[in-house]
Amino acid sequence: MSVTLDIRLKRANKVYLEGPIQLISSNIEVAKAGKIPGGKTEIPFEFPLHTKGNKVLYETYHGVFVNIQYTLRCDMKRSLLAKDLSRSCEFIVHCQPQKSKVIPTPVNFTITPDTLQSREKNSLPKFLIRGHLDATNCVISLPLTGEVVVENSDVPIKSIELQLVRVETCGCAEGYARDATEIQNIQIAEGDVCHSLAIPIYMIFPRLFTCPTLETTNFKVEFEVNVVVVLHDDHLITENFPLKLCRL
Repeated sequence: MSVTLDIRLKRANKVYLEGPIQLISSNIEVAKAGKIPGGKTEIPFEFPLHTKGNKVLYETYHGVFVNIQYTLRCDMKRSLLAKDLSRSCEFIVHCQPQKSKVIPTPVNFTITPDTLQSREKNSLPKFLIRGHLDATNCVISLPLTGEVVVENSDVPIKSIELQLVRVETCGCAEGYARDATEIQNIQIAEGDVCHSLAIPIYMIFPRLFTCPTLETTNFKVEFEVNVVVVLHDDHLITENFPLKLCRL
């Protein structure tokens, strides 16, 4: 059984491998040498997860530049005339839930040409979009919820989408690299939606590609959500919200 933390540092459009860092590696014998009878044989086993030295166990996470994986490999040694058998599989680990309650931090937002940080905002058509997120301190096992309302728009709207983004920061002696990549994109409205109609926001956090917000000496894993409005000419209007994920 082994646990590896794989960190890749991206600099000057090149990716350098800083890991993998092995957090756990242990071997246990679950059955002594002998013959296995015909039919189905089940051999129970268990083992504690103890780290090497002062290393810390993190929650399972599959990212682009940071990967935390727990792998179990079973080897069956056979006689000289038969080939040994081996099979590996990944198992999922959750971190210890925090005991303190999460206080919801609702966020209201208003999107107009004046609120956008864009050089082209003077050439944009007039629009007014309001909404809110019920919380930006989110429990990872619960959905992200809220609503968005298009109050008015001089041009038709093509689509409204939710984009979940991972922000991975990796560091070494040369410095730090921060990269944001998309995890998933969900369309919550299609076409020129009715004005002043509340459109619900509902997004489930995918298990393997998210984890509680993590900050260590060598790397950070953070998350953000973008509310993206696509106009009829494919012009994108984006509002960004940092999220803090935790497990209860």
